[in-house]
Amino acid sequence: MVQPQVLENAAEAPSKHANGTDTPEVFDKAGLERLARQRPAIFSNAFAEYGFVLSIILSMMMCEYFISGFNIVLPEVAMSLKISDAERSWPAAVPNLTTAAFLLPFARLCDLYGGRYVFLGGHAWAFVWSLAAGFSQNPVTLIVCRAFQGVGFSAFLPAGLALLGHTYRPGPRKNLVYSIYGAFACIGFYFGILIGALSGQFLNWRWYFYIGAILVFVVIVVGVLTIPRNLDDRDQGAVMDWWGLFTVVPGLVLVVYAFSDGGHAPDGWRTPYIYVTLIVGALFLAAFVYVEGWVATQPLLPAEIFKPKYIRRLSAGLFCSYGIFGLFLFYTSYYVETVLHTTPLQTAAWFIPLAAGGFFLAVAGGFVLHIISGRILMMISTAGYLISCLLFALLPVQTDDNPSTSFIYWAYVFPAMLAGTIGVDITFNVTNVFITTAMPRRLQATAGALVNSLLYLGIAFWLGIGDLAIATALRDQGEELLGPREQYQIAFWTGVGLAAVSFFFIVTVNFGRAEAQMTVDEKAAVDSDN
Repeated sequence: MVQPQVLENAAEAPSKHANGTDTPEVFDKAGLERLARQRPAIFSNAFAEYGFVLSIILSMMMCEYFISGFNIVLPEVAMSLKISDAERSWPAAVPNLTTAAFLLPFARLCDLYGGRYVFLGGHAWAFVWSLAAGFSQNPVTLIVCRAFQGVGFSAFLPAGLALLGHTYRPGPRKNLVYSIYGAFACIGFYFGILIGALSGQFLNWRWYFYIGAILVFVVIVVGVLTIPRNLDDRDQGAVMDWWGLFTVVPGLVLVVYAFSDGGHAPDGWRTPYIYVTLIVGALFLAAFVYVEGWVATQPLLPAEIFKPKYIRRLSAGLFCSYGIFGLFLFYTSYYVETVLHTTPLQTAAWFIPLAAGGFFLAVAGGFVLHIISGRILMMISTAGYLISCLLFALLPVQTDDNPSTSFIYWAYVFPAMLAGTIGVDITFNVTNVFITTAMPRRLQATAGALVNSLLYLGIAFWLGIGDLAIATALRDQGEELLGPREQYQIAFWTGVGLAAVSFFFIVTVNFGRAEAQMTVDEKAAVDSDN
């Protein structure tokens, strides 16, 4: 066996990829540790690196802005555009659905044309439809604009993660950058809530979209100026998997539509267009599985991405975990505004622990991911999910003789918000680092697409399931027995059950620690020499 060469000062002997990133010629532990901590060679100075990272993390910020803030303005939007209770989840869920449906095709476009162009193009597309959403005059127009917003998200999310994955080696520096990425998700999350509250209370809900469009344009400008043009991440041999594209997109859209609308259809699941949609969608997904496994020469979702032994179980756990967060975010916003009768600004204030705690956890994670086992962190995360939904499910009825609003907030809402941020932020940071580290360079965009598709598809799918459960209960018991509080409790108990299921998937995954180590490509190169 050929042993890797060991030098006294290993970090001083890197070679270069075409894109300027470091690849060590030696693989001793001290040398890898130094390389994992130093600035990638593609950046000439600290400011070049800061600008690059800023452009990527701002993209995540804006994605969260358009998800979280919309839940705050949704009651006003529903009144303004006369959106019925049966349709209110669609403007909130549809961008998650379209984002999840198009992530894999756009990951392949990153291979074909480079992450930089897909990243900037996705933001330009999101800018156009964010602006258009502000001019919506009816529910259909708004839903269409929100759906096309999601297409833009599906372009720049995997592209951004691919750009980061191509640039940073496994180790502390990568952990810190990915943690900052997660921290800006928290900032965007709360910023969306704040702007939504200000727009709803002092301006007009349309300003929520106008301000968002302006901020997306700022991200475009920052990206054009700071993302290195010589970051060549194209795969010259890549081709588009058209059969995969034409099966996975309609399959996901139709199946999630059936689950989302089944509870509100005239005859429920017996309504012809519901079960026909579900059957056709399932056939499309079955065709996608066949195409990816036996037909496509370069599948959108290659079997290699599931080669690490924990990926399948982790994917199932993430699908449930992100569904919990979607249920928690959507129904918490409605609960505090319609049951506890808070103003939009008070609602924004009540969400501060979720954002502030998430920012702290995200940044702190960058300093502990290489010290604490990922399995322990993920077990803590699933416990946070469970507690957040359980507290809202058990929240007592507020009457003149029962707990005050202040007591309810400090005893139930405040700890639920902290638990919620423990759930989503630890999950997001740990899985981004570990999945991208487990993949070779050519699968970085696909890995990013997988992580984000589980996020957005999980949110869209389980929001539909929660909505279906509520609609079924209403049909059985009637609104006179099942008021808003009881309806929302159904969704929270659904989240509690999902947390238990997610825990059993996650606890079996052995993540290890995110230490400085060789990349997958470097390990393969060493193995080929042995």
